[in-house]
Amino acid sequence: MSTKDWIEKDYYKVLGVDKKASAEEIKKAFRKIARDNHPDANPGDKAAEARFKEASEANTILSNPEKRKEYDEARSLFGGAGVRFGRSGSGEGNTGFEDLFRNAGGAQGGFGDLFGNLFGGGSSGSRRSSSRGPRRGADIEGEVKLAFEQAVEGTTVAMRTMSDEACTACRGTGAKPGTLPKVCPGCDGSGMRSSTSGGVFSMSEPCTDCRGRGLLVDDPCPACDGSGRGKSTNTVNVRIPAGVTDGQKIRIKGKGVAGQNGGAAGDLYVTVHVAPHKLFGQQGNNLTIEVPVTFAEASLGADIQIPTLQGPKVKLRVPPNTPNGRTLRVRGKGVRRKDGTMGDLLVTVQVKVPEHLSEAARNALQEYAEKAGQENPRAALFGG
Repeated sequence: MSTKDWIEKDYYKVLGVDKKASAEEIKKAFRKIARDNHPDANPGDKAAEARFKEASEANTILSNPEKRKEYDEARSLFGGAGVRFGRSGSGEGNTGFEDLFRNAGGAQGGFGDLFGNLFGGGSSGSRRSSSRGPRRGADIEGEVKLAFEQAVEGTTVAMRTMSDEACTACRGTGAKPGTLPKVCPGCDGSGMRSSTSGGVFSMSEPCTDCRGRGLLVDDPCPACDGSGRGKSTNTVNVRIPAGVTDGQKIRIKGKGVAGQNGGAAGDLYVTVHVAPHKLFGQQGNNLTIEVPVTFAEASLGADIQIPTLQGPKVKLRVPPNTPNGRTLRVRGKGVRRKDGTMGDLLVTVQVKVPEHLSEAARNALQEYAEKAGQENPRAALFGG
């Protein structure tokens, strides 16, 4: 809003009070207008919304003694509501803005000093007047449980979320039918408060009393518990990408609470819980599995068959002299990456010692031990 817009507006007329009205009269007049025209009490009524914004702007100036004094002096200096700013040299009857600036230069402090606090970047009035502009909707969270196969391959799940429509019983006010919410005294209905740090920087943040609504409810609506939102639920289809892991949080843009006054909708954050698989595990884009082999297979080498998550068995070559715990790789049998390629299946070999040996097998092993002539594998433990 430009300087000329502020000076041209008659804030007393907006609130319907006399220029000599007391602070209490101004406060009372604003609260009545705010109560009757608040956007939450008149959903979709653009005229009421505009009236509320105009009244909030007027109250911001007139409720502050210092700003009210500067406002009165400014209007007196430029002839009150009769002044209309035109372009410099725009013709008879239209005083150029530059001419007015020059005429005001003789005033104490000059034009800039006179209006610096009222219209400057640090003015809390400008922030409050815009606080009812577009607001982004709140984010919401949800959880889904997936089978291991669903997490690896990706899936679409249906989630139920609370409705973001206004409660039909209270029409979105959050107050019990037959009653109305009151204007928050902490922020005068703007929903925002300003705080300064060291007298230099000013910050605007949601009012803690009304949580940014600008209204307080003494008697909550029993249908929505004072939230102003309907109790019905919506079903949202959420696409879970391939390769999600247990505990991962996925952001679904624009599926949260609808914004206010044309603001963007919030986001939906989905926490994924993946059930463990009896055979497979996951490491990034790779799947893992432990495969038992016999001592003979590990020593002599063997071609063995192993399962895959996708279904078909695959053949894996176990090289001779494979030690226990070695990991072999089967390419292309893992998790699908974002670029469409596949990760691998990592196979860890577990050498199994038989629980029972026949007499013949025992004799054969004894003969093997004698012929192998293997050195003591624990010698290094004793400095050997």
